[in-house]
Amino acid sequence: MHPHVAYKVLTADQWATFQRDGVFTGAPVDLADGYIHMSTAEQLDETISKHFAGQSNLTIAEIDLTALGDAIRWEASRGGALFPHLYAALPMSAVRSVRTTPDAIST
Repeated sequence: MHPHVAYKVLTADQWATFQRDGVFTGAPVDLADGYIHMSTAEQLDETISKHFAGQSNLTIAEIDLTALGDAIRWEASRGGALFPHLYAALPMSAVRSVRTTPDAIST
C-alpha cells in the first residue's frame, strides 16, 4: 500500500511561480524526464541532500496524492525504491501544506 501524501521540493523561484500560476509544470529535471519527481516522507531527507545541497529557502510542499488520481505512478528509482511520479501538471489544490528551509542544506 502506498502513502496518500508525497513531497515536492521547490526552489524559491519555483514556489513563487507555482503560487502565481496556481499550477506547477515542473522543474528542469522534471521537464527533461517527462514527469514531476516527488518523494515519500522516508525519502525526503535523502532527496534534499542529494539534489538540493547548499541551497536555502526551499519550499517543501506536502501533496495529496489522492487528488491526483491515475496521474501518479510509483516507479523504481534510487536503489530500486519506488518513488511517486506525477505525469501531469501539479495543481495548487493538491497542496495540503508547505514548509520552508531557511538555512542552507548541508551535504
